[in-house]
Amino acid sequence: MERIYDDKYFRELAERIYDLDTEVYEAVGSSLGRVFNGSKERMVSELMKTMMVREQGYLIRSELALISNMARTITNKPKRKEIMIKYDALLKELMELPTSFAAGDIMDSRMAGLNVLNLKERFGEKQHVIVCISRTFGSAGSEIGFTLADELQMNFYDVSIMDEVLKRLETEDGTVISQDDLDRQSAHRNLAKEYFDNFRHYHGIPKRDAEFFLTSKLILQKAREEDFIIMGRCADAILSNHNIPHISIFITAPTVVRLHRIMEINPHLDAKAATKLMMKQDAKHMKRYHYYTGRTWGKASNYDLCINSGTYGIRGCVDMIKSMFK
Repeated sequence: MERIYDDKYFRELAERIYDLDTEVYEAVGSSLGRVFNGSKERMVSELMKTMMVREQGYLIRSELALISNMARTITNKPKRKEIMIKYDALLKELMELPTSFAAGDIMDSRMAGLNVLNLKERFGEKQHVIVCISRTFGSAGSEIGFTLADELQMNFYDVSIMDEVLKRLETEDGTVISQDDLDRQSAHRNLAKEYFDNFRHYHGIPKRDAEFFLTSKLILQKAREEDFIIMGRCADAILSNHNIPHISIFITAPTVVRLHRIMEINPHLDAKAATKLMMKQDAKHMKRYHYYTGRTWGKASNYDLCINSGTYGIRGCVDMIKSMFK
């Protein structure tokens, strides 16, 4: 029977996402574990609106990633398994939506016929596996990273999630995070203390520099705690400078293929506007990366693996990177 995507369906799906977040919050036992802090009716309404707009699909992806990241900290294994089963079912439905962030592949079918997924080099076993992904705008890098994290059951961090994690360590509505919260959520306890110490230390320097140093501290803390996939944030250089093993990947695609994807996901943009947006975003990433690392963004010698997603597509890129872990 064909599924009908109407308001009733979107509401039911949004309510399930909200309820899952509540269930994770109750299982973790800390306000740090909550993604949706508003009333259920307001949060469900906002989720419905987001699900209906394709170019905002990344917001749903980030919220789901936050929920799954926190769910993986639940110490009760049966409860954790139960919640992750619900999460997987929700993710599958969201990816099948007509407005899904996963729709609109990047693959060039002509080039795809020439590739061979035969990556022979294998990475040795590490205490924590960390994958750093940089990507050009429109190359589907975020979708590749998110799909990879989900299939490898690793935590996923992009700019919006990193910002959200940092915000949770600040005061909320003028109230400092309680010691009880920190004690109950041991995974964040040391990080919170370190965050506040660093906030005082960096007070007075430009905001973007303070944010970079705090993000760096967060990345290093996570590297000591868990396996994860991180998008951008100069993570490869930060980890290299601290001699922390990781895999660094750069994802790009031919300009014409990237433009096609950008316009497909943002139908209100014409070719001229899409080109301008693509160039602006790439220039911003290049400038920031060089400013904080001294490296050249996108230079092949700076990465372990460079992938043309236009040749392999989202699925092919995910399979290629996964082959490293076999």
